[in-house]
Amino acid sequence: MKKKVLTFALTGMLAVTSLTGCGSLKEDDVVATVGDQKITAGVANFYARYTQAMYETYYAAYMGGDDMWTTEVADGKTYEESIKDSVLEELETMIVLEKNMDAYDVTLSDEEKTAIENAAKTFDETNEDADKEKVSGSKETVERVMTLMTIENKMRNAIQAEADTEVSDEEAAQKSMEYVEFSYLAEDGQTELSDDEKASVKEQAEAFAEGAKAAEDFDTFVTEQGYEAKTVTFDAESTSPAAEVIEAADQMAEGDVSDIIETDSACYVVKLTSLLDRDATDQKKASIVSDRQTELFNDTCAELKEKEEIKVNKNVWKKVDFQKLSVTFKQEESETTTED
Repeated sequence: MKKKVLTFALTGMLAVTSLTGCGSLKEDDVVATVGDQKITAGVANFYARYTQAMYETYYAAYMGGDDMWTTEVADGKTYEESIKDSVLEELETMIVLEKNMDAYDVTLSDEEKTAIENAAKTFDETNEDADKEKVSGSKETVERVMTLMTIENKMRNAIQAEADTEVSDEEAAQKSMEYVEFSYLAEDGQTELSDDEKASVKEQAEAFAEGAKAAEDFDTFVTEQGYEAKTVTFDAESTSPAAEVIEAADQMAEGDVSDIIETDSACYVVKLTSLLDRDATDQKKASIVSDRQTELFNDTCAELKEKEEIKVNKNVWKKVDFQKLSVTFKQEESETTTED
Protein backbone atom coordinates (compact mmCIF):
# COMPACT_ATOMS: atom_id res chain seq x y z
CA MET A 1 0.00 0.00 0.00
CA LYS A 2 1.49 3.35 -1.02
CA LYS A 3 1.72 5.97 1.66
CA LYS A 4 -0.07 9.06 0.42
CA VAL A 5 1.01 12.55 1.27
CA LEU A 6 -0.64 15.87 0.50
CA THR A 7 1.86 17.68 -1.66
CA PHE A 8 0.07 20.98 -1.20
CA ALA A 9 0.94 20.71 2.49
CA LEU A 10 4.55 21.25 1.50
CA THR A 11 4.16 23.41 -1.58
CA GLY A 12 1.06 25.42 -0.68
CA MET A 13 0.40 28.42 1.49
CA LEU A 14 0.34 28.25 5.27
CA ALA A 15 -1.60 30.31 7.78
CA VAL A 16 0.69 30.68 10.79
CA THR A 17 -0.53 32.46 13.91
CA SER A 18 1.40 33.00 17.15
CA LEU A 19 -1.03 32.43 20.01
CA THR A 20 1.42 33.25 22.81
CA GLY A 21 5.06 34.11 23.03
CA CYS A 22 7.05 31.36 21.32
CA GLY A 23 10.25 30.05 22.83
CA SER A 24 13.42 30.32 20.79
CA LEU A 25 14.26 27.30 18.67
CA LYS A 26 17.67 27.01 17.09
CA GLU A 27 17.22 24.98 13.93
CA ASP A 28 20.64 23.35 14.13
CA ASP A 29 20.01 22.08 17.66
CA VAL A 30 19.59 18.32 17.88
CA VAL A 31 16.22 16.87 18.86
CA ALA A 32 17.36 13.25 18.59
CA THR A 33 20.17 11.06 17.33
CA VAL A 34 19.73 7.72 15.60
CA GLY A 35 23.13 6.10 15.75
CA ASP A 36 25.43 8.61 14.13
CA GLN A 37 22.62 10.50 12.37
CA LYS A 38 21.07 13.67 13.79
CA ILE A 39 17.47 14.85 13.64
CA THR A 40 17.81 18.59 13.82
CA ALA A 41 15.30 20.86 15.47
CA GLY A 42 14.58 22.43 12.09
CA VAL A 43 13.63 19.12 10.47
CA ALA A 44 11.66 17.98 13.52
CA ASN A 45 9.84 21.31 13.81
CA PHE A 46 8.89 21.47 10.14
CA TYR A 47 7.60 17.87 10.07
CA ALA A 48 5.72 18.49 13.31
CA ARG A 49 4.15 21.68 11.92
CA TYR A 50 3.23 19.88 8.70
CA THR A 51 1.45 17.24 10.80
CA GLN A 52 -0.10 19.89 13.05
CA ALA A 53 -1.44 21.77 10.03
CA MET A 54 -3.21 18.68 8.72
CA TYR A 55 -4.93 18.16 12.06
CA GLU A 56 -5.83 21.80 12.59
CA THR A 57 -7.12 22.19 9.04
CA TYR A 58 -9.19 19.04 8.75
CA TYR A 59 -9.85 17.58 12.19
CA ALA A 60 -10.02 20.45 14.70
CA ALA A 61 -13.79 20.86 14.24
CA TYR A 62 -14.30 17.23 15.26
CA MET A 63 -11.81 17.22 18.11
CA GLY A 64 -12.64 20.19 20.26
CA GLY A 65 -11.34 23.15 18.29
CA ASP A 66 -9.26 25.36 20.57
CA ASP A 67 -9.12 22.63 23.21
CA MET A 68 -7.94 19.92 20.84
CA TRP A 69 -4.29 19.84 21.86
CA THR A 70 -4.97 19.92 25.60
CA THR A 71 -7.55 17.13 25.49
CA GLU A 72 -6.41 14.01 27.33
CA VAL A 73 -6.57 10.99 25.04
CA ALA A 74 -4.89 8.02 26.73
CA ASP A 75 -2.43 7.09 29.48
CA GLY A 76 -2.60 10.60 30.88
CA LYS A 77 -1.25 12.12 27.65
CA THR A 78 -2.71 15.13 25.93
CA TYR A 79 -3.47 14.98 22.22
CA GLU A 80 -0.46 17.21 21.59
CA GLU A 81 1.85 14.84 23.47
CA SER A 82 0.45 11.84 21.62
CA ILE A 83 0.90 13.42 18.17
CA LYS A 84 4.38 14.68 19.01
CA ASP A 85 5.37 11.18 20.13
CA SER A 86 4.15 9.83 16.78
CA VAL A 87 5.97 12.57 14.86
CA LEU A 88 9.28 11.82 16.54
CA GLU A 89 8.85 8.07 16.14
CA GLU A 90 8.12 8.56 12.43
CA LEU A 91 11.22 10.71 11.99
CA GLU A 92 13.37 8.11 13.77
CA THR A 93 11.96 5.45 11.45
CA MET A 94 12.68 7.59 8.39
CA ILE A 95 16.31 7.99 9.43
CA VAL A 96 16.68 4.26 10.05
CA LEU A 97 15.18 3.46 6.66
CA GLU A 98 17.49 5.97 4.97
CA LYS A 99 20.48 4.28 6.59
CA ASN A 100 19.39 0.90 5.19
CA MET A 101 18.59 1.90 1.60
CA ASP A 102 21.52 -0.09 0.17
CA ALA A 103 20.23 -3.32 1.71
CA TYR A 104 17.07 -2.99 -0.38
CA ASP A 105 18.67 -1.44 -3.48
CA VAL A 106 16.63 1.73 -2.98
CA THR A 107 17.83 4.98 -4.55
CA LEU A 108 16.28 8.29 -5.50
CA SER A 109 16.17 8.95 -9.22
CA ASP A 110 17.24 12.26 -10.72
CA GLU A 111 13.59 12.87 -11.57
CA GLU A 112 12.54 12.38 -7.96
CA LYS A 113 15.30 14.66 -6.70
CA THR A 114 14.26 17.34 -9.18
CA ALA A 115 10.61 17.03 -8.14
CA ILE A 116 11.59 17.48 -4.50
CA GLU A 117 13.74 20.51 -5.31
CA ASN A 118 10.92 22.09 -7.31
CA ALA A 119 8.38 21.48 -4.56
CA ALA A 120 10.67 23.00 -1.96
CA LYS A 121 11.25 26.00 -4.23
CA THR A 122 7.50 26.45 -4.66
CA PHE A 123 7.00 26.38 -0.90
CA ASP A 124 9.82 28.87 -0.44
CA GLU A 125 8.34 31.29 -2.98
CA THR A 126 4.73 30.88 -1.81
CA ASN A 127 5.08 31.57 1.90
CA GLU A 128 6.11 34.69 3.81
CA ASP A 129 9.56 34.72 5.40
CA ALA A 130 8.10 35.28 8.89
CA ASP A 131 5.83 32.25 8.54
CA LYS A 132 8.61 30.07 7.16
CA GLU A 133 10.80 31.02 10.07
CA LYS A 134 8.18 29.97 12.62
CA VAL A 135 7.79 26.51 11.07
CA SER A 136 11.49 26.08 10.17
CA GLY A 137 10.45 26.11 6.53
CA SER A 138 13.71 26.94 4.82
CA LYS A 139 14.16 25.54 1.33
CA GLU A 140 16.88 23.19 2.59
CA THR A 141 14.75 21.89 5.46
CA VAL A 142 11.71 21.31 3.23
CA GLU A 143 13.92 19.39 0.78
CA ARG A 144 15.28 17.28 3.62
CA VAL A 145 11.84 16.39 4.97
CA MET A 146 10.46 15.59 1.52
CA THR A 147 13.52 13.44 0.80
CA LEU A 148 12.99 11.46 4.00
CA MET A 149 9.30 10.98 3.22
CA THR A 150 10.07 9.81 -0.31
CA ILE A 151 12.70 7.38 0.93
CA GLU A 152 10.28 6.03 3.51
CA ASN A 153 7.69 5.37 0.82
CA LYS A 154 10.18 3.61 -1.46
CA MET A 155 11.58 1.55 1.41
CA ARG A 156 8.06 0.60 2.45
CA ASN A 157 7.38 -0.71 -1.05
CA ALA A 158 10.70 -2.58 -1.15
CA ILE A 159 10.19 -4.23 2.23
CA GLN A 160 6.55 -5.10 1.61
CA ALA A 161 7.49 -6.68 -1.72
CA GLU A 162 9.10 -9.48 0.31
CA ALA A 163 5.84 -10.41 2.05
CA ASP A 164 4.19 -13.75 1.28
CA THR A 165 1.36 -13.12 -1.17
CA GLU A 166 0.09 -16.69 -1.40
CA VAL A 167 -3.30 -17.08 0.28
CA SER A 168 -5.43 -20.20 -0.18
CA ASP A 169 -9.19 -20.22 -0.63
CA GLU A 170 -9.42 -22.18 2.60
CA GLU A 171 -7.59 -19.50 4.57
CA ALA A 172 -9.60 -16.63 3.13
CA ALA A 173 -12.96 -18.35 2.58
CA GLN A 174 -15.95 -16.05 2.91
CA LYS A 175 -19.46 -17.42 3.04
CA SER A 176 -22.56 -15.45 2.16
CA MET A 177 -26.04 -15.36 3.61
CA GLU A 178 -29.32 -13.53 3.44
CA TYR A 179 -31.12 -12.70 6.64
CA VAL A 180 -34.30 -11.09 7.86
CA GLU A 181 -34.19 -9.25 11.17
CA PHE A 182 -37.09 -9.01 13.61
CA SER A 183 -36.01 -6.26 15.98
CA TYR A 184 -36.78 -6.01 19.67
CA LEU A 185 -36.42 -2.23 19.41
CA ALA A 186 -39.05 0.36 18.59
CA GLU A 187 -39.00 2.31 15.34
CA ASP A 188 -36.62 4.89 16.83
CA GLY A 189 -34.02 2.12 17.01
CA GLN A 190 -33.27 2.83 20.67
CA THR A 191 -36.34 2.13 22.81
CA GLU A 192 -36.63 -1.50 23.89
CA LEU A 193 -39.98 -3.20 23.41
CA SER A 194 -41.95 -4.56 26.33
CA ASP A 195 -41.82 -8.29 27.12
CA ASP A 196 -45.26 -8.81 25.57
CA GLU A 197 -44.22 -6.96 22.42
CA LYS A 198 -41.04 -9.02 22.21
CA ALA A 199 -43.08 -12.21 22.51
CA SER A 200 -45.25 -11.05 19.60
CA VAL A 201 -42.18 -10.29 17.48
CA LYS A 202 -40.74 -13.69 18.25
CA GLU A 203 -43.98 -15.41 17.17
CA GLN A 204 -43.84 -13.49 13.89
CA ALA A 205 -40.25 -14.59 13.37
CA GLU A 206 -41.09 -18.23 14.09
CA ALA A 207 -44.00 -18.17 11.65
CA PHE A 208 -41.79 -16.55 9.03
CA ALA A 209 -39.06 -19.16 9.53
CA GLU A 210 -41.50 -22.03 9.03
CA GLY A 211 -42.87 -20.45 5.88
CA ALA A 212 -39.39 -19.67 4.53
CA LYS A 213 -38.28 -23.26 4.94
CA ALA A 214 -41.24 -24.49 2.92
CA ALA A 215 -41.02 -21.79 0.24
CA GLU A 216 -39.62 -22.61 -3.20
CA ASP A 217 -37.82 -19.27 -3.41
CA PHE A 218 -36.57 -17.48 -0.29
CA ASP A 219 -36.37 -14.02 -1.87
CA THR A 220 -39.86 -14.23 -3.32
CA PHE A 221 -41.26 -15.36 0.02
CA VAL A 222 -39.53 -12.50 1.83
CA THR A 223 -41.04 -9.97 -0.54
CA GLU A 224 -44.51 -11.52 -0.37
CA GLN A 225 -44.42 -11.35 3.42
CA GLY A 226 -43.53 -7.66 3.31
CA TYR A 227 -40.03 -8.01 4.71
CA GLU A 228 -36.58 -7.11 3.42
CA ALA A 229 -33.66 -9.52 3.30
CA LYS A 230 -30.14 -8.22 3.78
CA THR A 231 -27.10 -9.89 2.26
CA VAL A 232 -23.77 -10.21 4.03
CA THR A 233 -20.54 -12.14 3.57
CA PHE A 234 -18.78 -13.54 6.60
CA ASP A 235 -16.32 -15.96 8.15
CA ALA A 236 -16.05 -17.45 11.62
CA GLU A 237 -14.44 -14.28 12.98
CA SER A 238 -17.18 -11.91 11.78
CA THR A 239 -19.49 -10.23 14.27
CA SER A 240 -22.13 -8.61 12.06
CA PRO A 241 -25.10 -8.75 12.17
CA ALA A 242 -24.59 -10.55 15.50
CA ALA A 243 -22.13 -13.08 16.90
CA GLU A 244 -24.96 -15.57 17.52
CA VAL A 245 -26.07 -15.30 13.89
CA ILE A 246 -22.53 -15.87 12.59
CA GLU A 247 -22.05 -18.87 14.83
CA ALA A 248 -25.29 -20.47 13.66
CA ALA A 249 -24.82 -19.64 9.98
CA ASP A 250 -21.28 -20.99 10.01
CA GLN A 251 -22.69 -24.45 10.79
CA MET A 252 -25.29 -24.44 8.01
CA ALA A 253 -25.16 -26.14 4.62
CA GLU A 254 -25.51 -24.14 1.42
CA GLY A 255 -29.20 -23.45 0.70
CA ASP A 256 -30.35 -24.14 4.26
CA VAL A 257 -32.83 -21.85 6.02
CA SER A 258 -32.46 -21.53 9.78
CA ASP A 259 -34.87 -21.63 12.66
CA ILE A 260 -35.05 -18.32 14.46
CA ILE A 261 -31.77 -17.17 15.95
CA GLU A 262 -32.48 -15.04 18.99
CA THR A 263 -30.22 -12.36 20.43
CA ASP A 264 -30.81 -9.74 23.10
CA SER A 265 -31.91 -7.20 20.51
CA ALA A 266 -33.61 -9.21 17.74
CA CYS A 267 -34.58 -12.49 16.14
CA TYR A 268 -33.04 -13.50 12.82
CA VAL A 269 -33.91 -15.96 10.08
CA VAL A 270 -31.00 -16.86 7.82
CA LYS A 271 -30.54 -18.53 4.45
CA LEU A 272 -26.97 -19.62 3.68
CA THR A 273 -26.50 -18.76 0.01
CA SER A 274 -22.87 -19.77 -0.56
CA LEU A 275 -20.08 -21.61 1.18
CA LEU A 276 -17.52 -19.65 -0.85
CA ASP A 277 -18.39 -16.21 -2.15
CA ARG A 278 -15.77 -15.65 -4.84
CA ASP A 279 -15.64 -11.85 -4.80
CA ALA A 280 -15.63 -11.59 -1.02
CA THR A 281 -13.00 -14.32 -0.73
CA ASP A 282 -10.73 -12.56 -3.21
CA GLN A 283 -11.17 -9.31 -1.27
CA LYS A 284 -10.28 -11.14 1.93
CA LYS A 285 -7.16 -12.51 0.26
CA ALA A 286 -6.11 -8.97 -0.64
CA SER A 287 -6.78 -7.88 2.93
CA ILE A 288 -4.67 -10.73 4.33
CA VAL A 289 -1.79 -9.85 2.00
CA SER A 290 -2.07 -6.18 2.99
CA ASP A 291 -1.98 -7.12 6.67
CA ARG A 292 1.10 -9.28 6.07
CA GLN A 293 2.82 -6.43 4.25
CA THR A 294 2.04 -3.96 7.01
CA GLU A 295 3.19 -6.38 9.69
CA LEU A 296 6.42 -7.11 7.82
CA PHE A 297 7.16 -3.42 7.37
CA ASN A 298 6.47 -2.60 11.02
CA ASP A 299 8.49 -5.59 12.27
CA THR A 300 11.38 -4.74 9.97
CA CYS A 301 11.43 -1.12 11.13
CA ALA A 302 11.36 -2.26 14.75
CA GLU A 303 14.27 -4.66 14.16
CA LEU A 304 16.33 -2.00 12.38
CA LYS A 305 15.66 0.53 15.13
CA GLU A 306 16.73 -1.97 17.79
CA LYS A 307 20.18 -2.02 16.20
CA GLU A 308 20.54 1.74 16.65
CA GLU A 309 21.14 3.76 19.76
CA ILE A 310 18.40 6.39 19.81
CA LYS A 311 18.67 9.38 22.11
CA VAL A 312 16.12 12.20 22.48
CA ASN A 313 16.88 15.69 23.72
CA LYS A 314 13.63 16.41 25.51
CA ASN A 315 14.62 19.98 26.37
CA VAL A 316 14.86 20.86 22.68
CA TRP A 317 11.82 18.86 21.59
CA LYS A 318 9.54 20.49 24.18
CA LYS A 319 10.12 23.86 22.48
CA VAL A 320 7.89 22.66 19.64
CA ASP A 321 4.56 23.64 21.18
CA PHE A 322 1.27 23.27 19.29
CA GLN A 323 -0.53 25.50 21.79
CA LYS A 324 1.69 28.50 21.18
CA LEU A 325 1.56 28.39 17.39
CA SER A 326 -1.40 27.60 15.13
CA VAL A 327 -0.68 26.26 11.64
CA THR A 328 -3.24 25.53 8.91
CA PHE A 329 -3.32 25.24 5.13
CA LYS A 330 -4.86 27.89 2.88
CA GLN A 331 -5.08 25.77 -0.23
CA GLU A 332 -7.72 23.24 -1.32
CA GLU A 333 -6.79 19.58 -1.09
CA SER A 334 -5.27 17.66 -3.98
CA GLU A 335 -3.80 14.25 -3.33
CA THR A 336 -0.86 12.50 -4.90
CA THR A 337 1.66 9.90 -3.86
CA THR A 338 5.24 10.49 -2.85
CA GLU A 339 6.31 8.71 -6.02
CA ASP A 340 4.70 11.53 -8.02
